[in-house]
Amino acid sequence: MAKHSRRRRAFDRILGHRLEAVAAYLIYAVLGLLPLDAASAVGAWAGRVVGPRLRTHAKVLRRLQRAMPELPEERRRTIARQSWENLGRTLAEYPHIKTIARDWDRRVEMVGAEHLQALRDDGRPGICVTAHLANWELAGLACQKLGLPLTIVYRAPNNRWVDRLLARARRPLHALLVPKGRDAARGMVAALRGGGHIGVLPDQKLNEGIPVPFFGRDAMTGTFTADLALRYDAPIVPIRVTRLAADKGGDRRFRVEAMAPLALKSSGDRAADTRAGMEAVNAVLEGWVRAHPGQWMWSHNRWPD
Repeated sequence: MAKHSRRRRAFDRILGHRLEAVAAYLIYAVLGLLPLDAASAVGAWAGRVVGPRLRTHAKVLRRLQRAMPELPEERRRTIARQSWENLGRTLAEYPHIKTIARDWDRRVEMVGAEHLQALRDDGRPGICVTAHLANWELAGLACQKLGLPLTIVYRAPNNRWVDRLLARARRPLHALLVPKGRDAARGMVAALRGGGHIGVLPDQKLNEGIPVPFFGRDAMTGTFTADLALRYDAPIVPIRVTRLAADKGGDRRFRVEAMAPLALKSSGDRAADTRAGMEAVNAVLEGWVRAHPGQWMWSHNRWPD
């Protein structure tokens, strides 16, 4: 009986994943037929309509209240709605990453390219960090445009067919994509040992991490970014992506800003230096989110609720 029940659950899960994948591929295809700006607008509308109706929305509002209690409640509600809109836009823009790559000079304002060029040319391994802000995929695309190939660590969807779809959308990044887990650790180490560069998004909760302040509250934070930087003498270059207002022609535009490498302490106390490094990373990410709170993914469970 138990064996039959397990088989039934496995069958239901596979069937559910297949149906989910069919829906994802259909939506992807339809959005791909639309112009980029139209697809982005559809995504924003879907996020605005669906997001506030999800159970997660109450958690988003609670996270905003705890992170930025100084803001009026109505302002926090506006940020929550903007966050859903941004997430919808970003998802709807996946079929058009290739379009953004093609129209890079028209769509993207690049700031601080010299920091990525220095990272490319210094003969050392390096680490690029970004956050789930605006359309975060453009950070990797900026590196590709400047001839800086990355090994990118990402959280793979539970649905392997959806994962393949996203991998196809990310082809213009020309990056080696490594899902989080044991393979990620090996992939990052191999890249850095070979003098390569990795891309990470350390603004997500990691249960195996350490508590590091983020918006004044401890958030479980992975240590590998600072640990690897210290171990391999690899500069950490933050890359911020923000959405800009559409131009007069209605084209969606972005700013990608690469910053000077973070100055990490190296006192000989690896644990203390790693913590200090992640505190520095979190401080940078927090500054980005405070500047554009409606463009960050508040739906992620960054803190314990």
